[in-house]
Amino acid sequence: MSGAASFDVITMGRVGVDLYPLASGVGLEEVETFARFLGGSATNVAVAAARHGRRAAVVTRTGADPFGRFVRRALAEYGVDDRYVADVPGLPTPVTFCELFPPDDFPLYFYRFPKAPDLEIRADELDRSAIEGAGVLWVTMTGLCAEPSRTATLAALGARRRSALTVLDLDHRPMFWESREEARRWAGEALEHATVAVGNIAECEVAVGEGDPLLAARALLDRGVRLAVVKRGPDGVLAVDAEGRTAEAPPVPVEVVNGLGAGDAFGGALCHGLLSGWDLPRVLGFANAAGAIVASRLACSAAMPATDEVLALAEQVAA
Repeated sequence: MSGAASFDVITMGRVGVDLYPLASGVGLEEVETFARFLGGSATNVAVAAARHGRRAAVVTRTGADPFGRFVRRALAEYGVDDRYVADVPGLPTPVTFCELFPPDDFPLYFYRFPKAPDLEIRADELDRSAIEGAGVLWVTMTGLCAEPSRTATLAALGARRRSALTVLDLDHRPMFWESREEARRWAGEALEHATVAVGNIAECEVAVGEGDPLLAARALLDRGVRLAVVKRGPDGVLAVDAEGRTAEAPPVPVEVVNGLGAGDAFGGALCHGLLSGWDLPRVLGFANAAGAIVASRLACSAAMPATDEVLALAEQVAA
């Protein structure tokens, strides 16, 4: 693929259709009605960035089916460029169900069989010029779990300058991997190219073997990233940069409806803050507020907040 496009944010990885229950506190066997949303972590991050006025595109694959057509339509509605979205004949667009047990239990059920199309991204299909020139490249661990997506993800990372904002989302889904050791191996390969790493404590432990937030951040910095962001759940978020500066954002009190999209809202807001050149505490507070807003809503992509709403909450928390 080629083109002269210039993007603020290019994300690469998972896409699908989320079917979320319109009932909370019960198992799927009891649910009678569902709502349909655009989903997939990399896709949600692109949507979140677009909500902040960023020109965003996602590199992914769908099935040649009605849900694949829905993905393209939804991307257009959310202002995300779909030129790097292609169909993979013979593989269905993935569907994901969840259960809602607020405030902190949201089991996910992935239907990505026999193989997810987004794992069929190939290195020779990449628009390397656009990837190299994007303000932010955002890739996820899921893209490393199988070929040919693994080689394509590493090729995209390798196309970037070490001075660029190149984010590895440590997003770890155990069901996609043969073992934690395999996931750690490929995380290590990707971290050699990333300049920013983002993950929760459990994901950091998989990637670098450290479960303490500060030690995990330092281990990520030792692997070459210039900014490590560690999400600590009810203890808020910690970030440490290569100059030794540390920032923390406290948890934002909201009534949690569905925590699954919070990390993606955080990611899109993080991209916006970094591209805006804000200082680290402001970036972290803004991203944390964006995540809290989405946690208070059912949807993921459809729930992504606009900049003014996030700023208002961030300022309220800081006051």
